[in-house]
Amino acid sequence: MSKENTELKKAGLKATLPRIRILEALESSENRHLSAEEIYKQLIISGEDVGLATIYRVLTQFESAGIVMRHNFEEGHAVYEITPDDHHDHMVCLETGKVIEFHDELIEKRQEEIAKEMGYEIVDHSMVLYVKPIK
Repeated sequence: MSKENTELKKAGLKATLPRIRILEALESSENRHLSAEEIYKQLIISGEDVGLATIYRVLTQFESAGIVMRHNFEEGHAVYEITPDDHHDHMVCLETGKVIEFHDELIEKRQEEIAKEMGYEIVDHSMVLYVKPIK
């Protein structure tokens, strides 16, 4: 059984060809953050016959099952990434749209300290820095 089949079955989803191809597209892309349209283009180029509506439906199923995470970095523009094993934050270049992942232990520790000082504990968080190249 392929890795994709195993992941889908673990999430309680039947291993249909569109689900397998969409998961493969997400896993094999150099860009770890893809829009539904980018997945669609990638599948069309590789000769797959999967409609855009199917891709959106499958991505919603994957998100509900915890296979992917959806990010809305730009106004109304959702991108998806395979749910990571480890926590990371993101920077988005305002000129190119490139998404850069990073992890900084000092930032993570400081966020926990701030929450604790205010009487809270962090259960989840997301940090996105919007950046532009230094000229």
